[in-house]
Amino acid sequence: MSIRTRTRPIPAFVLLVLVLAGCGGGTGGTPASGAPPSPTVIASSAAASPTAAASGPAAFVGTVEVLPAEARQRMTGVSWRAGCPVGLDDLRLLRLSYVDFDGAAKVGELVVHRAIADAAVRVFAKLYAARFPIRGMQTIEAYGGSDDASMAADNTSGFNCRNVPNTKHWSNHAYGRAIDVNTVENPYLPGKQIMPPAGKDYLDRSTVRPGMIIAGDVVVTAFKAEGFAWGGAWRTGVDYQHFEKPG
Repeated sequence: MSIRTRTRPIPAFVLLVLVLAGCGGGTGGTPASGAPPSPTVIASSAAASPTAAASGPAAFVGTVEVLPAEARQRMTGVSWRAGCPVGLDDLRLLRLSYVDFDGAAKVGELVVHRAIADAAVRVFAKLYAARFPIRGMQTIEAYGGSDDASMAADNTSGFNCRNVPNTKHWSNHAYGRAIDVNTVENPYLPGKQIMPPAGKDYLDRSTVRPGMIIAGDVVVTAFKAEGFAWGGAWRTGVDYQHFEKPG
């Protein structure tokens, strides 16, 4: 794998993605005074294939950037609003390669806190290399900011300014410090609920099917290596889809 920035090539180890994130602050708008925008960083392997079917996946691509104006506009009033516990300047837009359930290489988008952006890129580089299937990866605005709709669509997502379900407490998603992966295959089980409802077909964790996350697998191991906690290991409110790295 080689890593390219906007200036010059930099030699790198396989799957190591160095992301240079800016240090924006504040509650929205343009980056904080004196804080330069994050340069986009693209990581790719030397041998790229246009498809992931028979010849293996295309080169991994992972980018990190300060939220562009278009992203800020579509987020405001949907996934972000005044009063959220994190400002737009502290969030980053990631574009990440993944392998879908048909084995095809795709590129999706996540929004996360700047503090976990490069760690998230490294995680998804490992999942891509392992060809762990991901159903889809869209920012929550594609579902009108509805976590329920996003989960029902089996969407992998990050930032959403919302509470923990059935509480008045901010979720770590509201800080941009949590990522949910393959929500149908890995349901959230608060009390007697199954979220999303289609997750009922995956309550038996002993029969491992594509997209499921199991203790000790490549997904849990990759996130754990970057300091994320897994909701699937919780004693109550088990959340198989959920990984978080609070500040």
